[in-house]
Amino acid sequence: MSSSSESLTRERLSAEEVEKFEQDGYLILRNLCPESLRQEMLAATKDGLSRVVEPVEYEADVEYPGSPSSRNVAGGETVRRLLQSHSRGMSFTQLVNHPALVNRLSQLLGPDYVMPLAHHNCIMTKQPEFSSDTMWHQDIRFWSFERRELISVWVALGEENTDNGCLKVIPGTHRMTFEPHRLDERIFLRPDLPENQELIETSVSAELHPGDILLFHCRTFHAATRNFTDQAKFSVVFTFRPADNPPISGTRSASLPELVIHSNP
Repeated sequence: MSSSSESLTRERLSAEEVEKFEQDGYLILRNLCPESLRQEMLAATKDGLSRVVEPVEYEADVEYPGSPSSRNVAGGETVRRLLQSHSRGMSFTQLVNHPALVNRLSQLLGPDYVMPLAHHNCIMTKQPEFSSDTMWHQDIRFWSFERRELISVWVALGEENTDNGCLKVIPGTHRMTFEPHRLDERIFLRPDLPENQELIETSVSAELHPGDILLFHCRTFHAATRNFTDQAKFSVVFTFRPADNPPISGTRSASLPELVIHSNP
């Protein structure tokens, strides 16, 4: 049996994988997304981009390094994210309910966990010419839950490497405390501080092949460069929380419904 077939059949994290996630705050699961679902999600992504199916976020909206200065300049209509991916086809729903993923996440989040639709729930794109750099940040910075305990699932729809802007993560940062002065006004890690520079030097590039899945904790610092190749990069990302970690009422985190995920008994 091939390693990929074994991974899909086993449908559980090993004790070593659980320990690695708890220690490092991220884990790469090779070839975990079924190929048929990857192909369907990729087709839906390309269709959504070609027709600019709303809701979308443009590169110009985020004002990151490399972003067009406005929607009125060259590249200003470059799509950065196709939002609400869960509503863009059954393949996305099938993925988040697939036993290969559900049984593993239930080991980390509990038997019945929840997918907020207000955060992530999107298709990330990096276009060849007008993509941007995302600086070092924690996803929880703008989220509001009773506890800072959520896990994001990043699915590679194609190759992801340092040339086309794969995610980079800093292992163990989900277990660290950061004083406010180490962050800038947009709550990015300040690269000019020696203590931050030393930390950034320990970062790891999460290079992925089509169908690989990256799990990372909402407090794990991560970043990505722009896409330096001539081919677009596509990724699907969702986030999940334990059932006993609800969003805080009245915040953006509580602004949309949530999907309850039940693991196999």
